[in-house]
Amino acid sequence: MNNLAKALTIAGSDSGGGAGIQADIKTFQELDTFGMSVITALTAQNTLGVHGVYPQTLDAIEAQLDAVLSDIGADAVKTGMLFSADIITLVAQKLTAYRVNHIVVDPVMIAKGGAALLLDEAVEALVKKLLPIATVITPNLPEAAKILGIESIDSRTEMEQAVKELHALGPRYVVLKGGHLSGDEATDLLYDGETIHVFSSSRFDTKHTHGTGCTFAAAIAAELAKGASVFDAVKTAKAFISTAIKHAVAIGGGIGPTNHHAYKKESLSS
Repeated sequence: MNNLAKALTIAGSDSGGGAGIQADIKTFQELDTFGMSVITALTAQNTLGVHGVYPQTLDAIEAQLDAVLSDIGADAVKTGMLFSADIITLVAQKLTAYRVNHIVVDPVMIAKGGAALLLDEAVEALVKKLLPIATVITPNLPEAAKILGIESIDSRTEMEQAVKELHALGPRYVVLKGGHLSGDEATDLLYDGETIHVFSSSRFDTKHTHGTGCTFAAAIAAELAKGASVFDAVKTAKAFISTAIKHAVAIGGGIGPTNHHAYKKESLSS
């Protein structure tokens, strides 16, 4: 038990359990890592949308970070909803001070229902302070366009250009998720500064995709915590989230969550 890899998520709490801290902890557990959390904001949330966002104070966030990192430590950290420039600045300072080895940045900006989860003025702080210390960043197409200050990314060719421009901002690796494009497959691109690696999976006919981005990034963090290469971590994360979407949970009256247990269940039965 003492050798169990440790993964920390720094994100918002989703009261509906499908995204944010809750999705991350479930993913860490399913991938055999010890999960810990720093809550940046509370959200009143369900399958119908986000009904309230309540950021935590900087003091509360700093205290959580210090408590975990000074005592337990983390083999990998995943960031999700950070909400404000002040929170981003604090998180970047602390992760640098504690010399965290692997940082996975999921630049959460907008919830599935359209609610803003990152203030507009915080994008600059994200780009200048967090991306340069990231091992991997995992934006979807709208998030990538926002980071790059462009209107949209609408094709595979534009994805290939965008992934290079994102890498130039400082992260060691970029995973650009192509789920917003149409087609029979969902294709993501991993760029290491030299080579673009392609990860594709079948596209499933379901609306229940709440928490996909959180889950995917958390899976990468879990695998990095266990010592996997970035390529192998992304490969496993792609399989994990594809299986979770395939067996998504149809609960509530809106967009239901993915099934975090599906990957391990399929692995055990095969």
